[in-house]
Amino acid sequence: MRACRRRLPVAMATPGRWAAAAQLLVVVVAAVAAAALPPARGFSLPLQRPAECGDARYFDISRLACGPCGAHQRQSAGGSSCVCQPGYRMVSSNGGSSVICEKCPENMSGVTQDGWNCITCPKGLTSEGKCKCLNNEILVERRMDGILLNEALCIHCNGSEQSFSASDASGNRCVRCEQTFINVSKSCDCSSPNVLTGGLCFSASESLPPKGVATVRFAQLGITLTSAWFLKNLQSSASACWLYSNLTACQALGNMCVMNMNSLSSSSTDACGLFQYIYVNTARLGIVHSIAFWRHNLPWLYYGDQPGLASQALEANHFPAIFSFKGTDKDVKLQFIAASFDAAGNFLKWQSVEGGILQLCPDTQTKLNAAYAFGTTYQQSCKIPVSKILSDFANPIFYDLFLEYNGDNGQQYLWAVPVLNLNLQYSEMFVNQGSNMNNWLLTRRFFLVDALSGKENDLGKLPRVIRIASKITISIRLVSHTQRGTIYPPLITIAYTDVLVQNPETQSVMVSFSVNYEMNQSEAQIQTDITLGVLGGLAVLWSLLKTAGWKRRTGSSIIDLQTVLKFLLFYAGDLANVFFIITVGTGIYWLVFFKAQQFVSVLLPLPSQEEDFVTYIACAFSLKALQFLKLLVSQLTIDIFFIDWERPKGKVLKAVEGEGVIKSAAAPVSIWRTYFIANEWNEIQTVRKINPLFQVLAVLFFLEVVGFSNLALMDSSSSLTRSSESFIAPWSRILRFGVSAALWLAIAFLQIIFFSVFYERFVEDKISQFVDLCCMSNISVFLLSHSCFGYYIHGRSVHGHADTNMEEMNMNLKREAENLCSQRGLLPNTDGQTFQISISRKMRLHYDRIHETLTRKRGPARLLDSSANTFEQSTRAYNTMNKFLNSFIDHVHKEMDYIVKDKLLLERILGMEFMEPLEKSIFYNDEGHSFSDVLYYGNETTLLIFDMLFFSIVDLASQSFVLAAILTYLQQEIFRFIRNTLGQKNLASKTLVDERFLI
Repeated sequence: MRACRRRLPVAMATPGRWAAAAQLLVVVVAAVAAAALPPARGFSLPLQRPAECGDARYFDISRLACGPCGAHQRQSAGGSSCVCQPGYRMVSSNGGSSVICEKCPENMSGVTQDGWNCITCPKGLTSEGKCKCLNNEILVERRMDGILLNEALCIHCNGSEQSFSASDASGNRCVRCEQTFINVSKSCDCSSPNVLTGGLCFSASESLPPKGVATVRFAQLGITLTSAWFLKNLQSSASACWLYSNLTACQALGNMCVMNMNSLSSSSTDACGLFQYIYVNTARLGIVHSIAFWRHNLPWLYYGDQPGLASQALEANHFPAIFSFKGTDKDVKLQFIAASFDAAGNFLKWQSVEGGILQLCPDTQTKLNAAYAFGTTYQQSCKIPVSKILSDFANPIFYDLFLEYNGDNGQQYLWAVPVLNLNLQYSEMFVNQGSNMNNWLLTRRFFLVDALSGKENDLGKLPRVIRIASKITISIRLVSHTQRGTIYPPLITIAYTDVLVQNPETQSVMVSFSVNYEMNQSEAQIQTDITLGVLGGLAVLWSLLKTAGWKRRTGSSIIDLQTVLKFLLFYAGDLANVFFIITVGTGIYWLVFFKAQQFVSVLLPLPSQEEDFVTYIACAFSLKALQFLKLLVSQLTIDIFFIDWERPKGKVLKAVEGEGVIKSAAAPVSIWRTYFIANEWNEIQTVRKINPLFQVLAVLFFLEVVGFSNLALMDSSSSLTRSSESFIAPWSRILRFGVSAALWLAIAFLQIIFFSVFYERFVEDKISQFVDLCCMSNISVFLLSHSCFGYYIHGRSVHGHADTNMEEMNMNLKREAENLCSQRGLLPNTDGQTFQISISRKMRLHYDRIHETLTRKRGPARLLDSSANTFEQSTRAYNTMNKFLNSFIDHVHKEMDYIVKDKLLLERILGMEFMEPLEKSIFYNDEGHSFSDVLYYGNETTLLIFDMLFFSIVDLASQSFVLAAILTYLQQEIFRFIRNTLGQKNLASKTLVDERFLI
């Protein structure tokens, strides 16, 4: 016991030690194995396909790689397992390579169809080592009870009158032979002289159709190939259709004609030639549904047998239903329905085209179905790999498209939708590719993808060429002058693309599907042309009046080249306004009448029909830009002078330079008031009636944030919000311009009302304040915008002096408020301080002589008076001009006097003066502060239209409201900087105010 107790710990510890040793061994082995492994490659593996394994290997689906087959084995037909070679039978099989094969005895060299047993084959072996039988025989390997026979039997099917049987396609059983064999030979044998074609038997004595040409022409590739499908089925389908009026055969023949693009040629007996032969020679059978082009027993393929009948199908009748933008599904949706057939001519089903039946591009159900919402312009395009097309459309489906509607009695009816196949050839000419409807040859049936006719030798192999409907367009045309949404029959236009199949994995095809809505725009175009002609003529007259007024204001009566150029500049601005009115009116018209209508009476112009509209906008912008530049130049070259009415207060002692004596002289008048007024004038040069930044931001806010931009979509919805799941229609350029123009004008109008009614009245009116400031500063402003025309702001203080202290200034203001002093007006007892002035030629000449001295300091140094420096000459000239204008205003110069009068109403309307200032100048009372015409403030209309057109041009070019807003604001700031900078230089030059004091 003691010995046992001593060994027990050892025995108990042994398992633990072995476990520790085992763990250590595992770690060491793993370390050695890791050291022996190549560098890690991540989670990667080589790509192998079943076709790459070869005959002696199979594709292991568990490893996704090729594995070797065993002895006497080869790859199965599916490629994912091994099977025994010919002459060997399977002993066991668990899939993959788990197959055991055993050689068959010499006297039983054949293998049963299931591969498990050996059997004697009396009539030879197939290439796979199976038994074979002759035609019209079936192979029997087992008895009725399933016991295997030692020798296979080939049992002949009885084709006599008692049974009329023949072996089926697999050779496994006898079935009743095809009816044409029985009809022709009273047996299942179609021996000579009878004709066997396409699995059908025809009697040689019957009048068969002409021998068909089993070729398909792919015109885009310049390839004509013999189609295996046509070779097998063309002649038999034509013969069965011709002799027996077999409905399926007729449909199959029609499908083969459609696969040949419905092309017709008088000398060809291809599929379409055979169809036409049968169509022409079966007129006795009558027509279907009273449709002259639809023959009994035949599919309806053509609208007539020659071009020229398209207008009858598209315009002779209206579609007998009405559509609206708001209402039930029947009223707002196009209920397209299609009869579908397979290539063999079997009718498949009636089906609605919703759900993407006609759309090759994938998308959500909602977006696909949006194509059939009435009034929604639909566009969809994508690139599809050829490999996907081959897998999804291995067998073509043919469609006869109809538009469903309800009759007055509640019965559902169908209206056939014609097809314009752009690939159709008539006598070797593509008659459908022109725009002349009289040349078109309309058809009915179409397909999306044809991967069948391009197979040359074996129908089980890939086609050499496939044909794809790469562009499908459904066109809906509104009846002119309708008020109830009446349309013409729709037209579906299809363009096919021929693709030579070389590498399906890398090849792709661009496809598109669209729905367009259009109406006759000729009447609208005529009305636009008439409006343009009338307004353009009025613009000529208005420009002539402006030119006449300009000639009067320049004091010239000679019509010279400058006059002609001036007229052209005036006409450019007025013609820009004409184009602007037409484009804005057109844009808002389409916006209101298209989006607000319930029963459809108008449809948007097509993108191709918008070109004239875009051209009008471009013309408006170009001409308005020319007018704006002319305005800018004229404002930067005006003549301006500040008249100082301040008189010296007393005398001061002044040392006379060079004489050493002191003399008394008049106290100098302070120049600071003039500098102050000059600065104020400089500040108001670019003041506008609206806030440009707010204008741009507000327009952008309503377009992008509130959602007004959604009104520019080419659909029937007038909602400002769209869900992310819904289809987004393409933009209409007319609607984009209409929405942005309406918002721009509305916001600008509200701004002008706000500033003129509230802000300028209760907060700040910079123009009126400038006039008041002139009066308080005892400074008048003399402006000449033309040679003999300008403006005068009378700023002479009623208190005599303005250069005073604060106490006296406040006292003066108090006296003026209590009417204790005279009024501010130029004439006694009047308040008129602003005037339009028309000066005489003599006055202008005198002004120019003094002004020439003012600007002489900027001329060459050799022209300066060497006896006095430039500054003294300028100061002397300034004082001379100031005294001259003082005396002129005070009627000192009788030979250059002036009168004050009111303008006639017609003069105000026309913007010109009827009376010419021959002897005396004329001051016209101006309560409207029209001196702002030489500032931005008085040209708000021009600036507003220019900004709006600039915004629209950028948007139409970029289709981006954000970019248009950014660039519009930038151009505003750039031109404002130019106007301020150059205007400041002109102010300093004309008034002798040092530019350093203009801040």
